[in-house]
Amino acid sequence: MDEHCPLTCEEMVELVTNYLEGTLPAADHLRFESHIAECQGCHHYLDQMRKTIDLTGRIADDTLVSVVRDTFLRLFRDWRKT
Repeated sequence: MDEHCPLTCEEMVELVTNYLEGTLPAADHLRFESHIAECQGCHHYLDQMRKTIDLTGRIADDTLVSVVRDTFLRLFRDWRKT
């Protein structure tokens, strides 16, 4: 990625996981933060991702009905294939 070009919304979505995990290179990290400071939609998306991670991290495996757990796992595996 060109560190001097503004980040697009599409690029932001592709980089959000790396941003949240703290693995973006410094130049991309700055572009990411610059973009979310200017783009309300992407700022909102980032907040949603943080909340989703927080809430799903609270789900204990033993509290899920096996059919629900299996459905979640299948959906995630299928999503990762695309």
